[in-house]
Amino acid sequence: MDEEEKDIWNRKKQTIIDEISNKLINGDVPTKIQAAREIRSMIRNRNNSGKIRVKFGGAGVIQPLVLMLCSQQLEAREVSLLALLNLASRNERNKEQIVTCGAIPPLVKLLKFEITSNLRELATAAILTLSAAPNNKPTISNSGAIPLLIQILSCSSVQGRVDAVTALYNLTTSKEEPTIVLDATAALPLINLLKECKKYSKFAEKTTSLIEIISKSPEGILAITNARDGILTLVETIEDGSLVSTHHAVSVLLALCMSSRSKYRELILNEGAIPGLLRLTVDGTQEAQNKARLLLDLLRDSTPEKRVSSSVLEKMVHEIAARVDGSEKTAETAKILLQDVVQRSMNMGTP
Repeated sequence: MDEEEKDIWNRKKQTIIDEISNKLINGDVPTKIQAAREIRSMIRNRNNSGKIRVKFGGAGVIQPLVLMLCSQQLEAREVSLLALLNLASRNERNKEQIVTCGAIPPLVKLLKFEITSNLRELATAAILTLSAAPNNKPTISNSGAIPLLIQILSCSSVQGRVDAVTALYNLTTSKEEPTIVLDATAALPLINLLKECKKYSKFAEKTTSLIEIISKSPEGILAITNARDGILTLVETIEDGSLVSTHHAVSVLLALCMSSRSKYRELILNEGAIPGLLRLTVDGTQEAQNKARLLLDLLRDSTPEKRVSSSVLEKMVHEIAARVDGSEKTAETAKILLQDVVQRSMNMGTP
């Protein structure tokens, strides 16, 4: 296609965008519904969809689409939601404009009252998409959406729950103050979701991040430990997770043990946490290594004068391993020896 053909095609495409936008802005309800469908279709079926999003955003379609979210007609709400989702995808300016035009209150209303599961899930997906823009996070956080997203963790489809987790994660990573506090009721569904997913996945990283936030309150700690296999799931995450998810998981277990060592020490030990914690002292991030060492100290003999710090113990064991196997196998042998030494000290120190 030469330059003249491109120019003709671009003018034709602009004419189509202008016509669709005019129908949405000035038409009656059936015409608006058709126009919303055409916006979605045009964005989805074009290779240069990014430019089309920009052109539609500049043509003034966002405000009438947001108004359609409050329509009495179910179809109007659904097609406007789909159109807005397509306009917002990979376009920061459109995301911000959608929120500025007042989309969050009707979306929250859909989360709260909508009996149609499809519309509720679309509203969840919209909140997720819009929450990715930093400037939108305070508005969404203050809208009452967070408790509703927590409810969706327990009563939606798999995709709905995944979207709710990601939306909550986006909101909790906001740099705005105050820091968001998650209700302890989120602990059980999050633990259940963590059980079901691959521990090294991005989803596990987001889920464990939310669980760590919950562990910062006494109610949250109680909810995590009351969840069936809650501690075991965190231990499994330390064993099989990514650097990020293991960091969050060890932070949660450390919070438990620091809140009440006598109450949680045995529970953590009984779930076989030691091998994963030992590996974390070698393979984790620097902060995760430090937390794993501190947790190992808390899990060992309760008599302070008999307790050897994790760092000292590791150094001793590494020196022994180096003499036994030489430098090539030192790390592997040290892990085995350290696990045995720590387990013995724990067994001896069990109250």
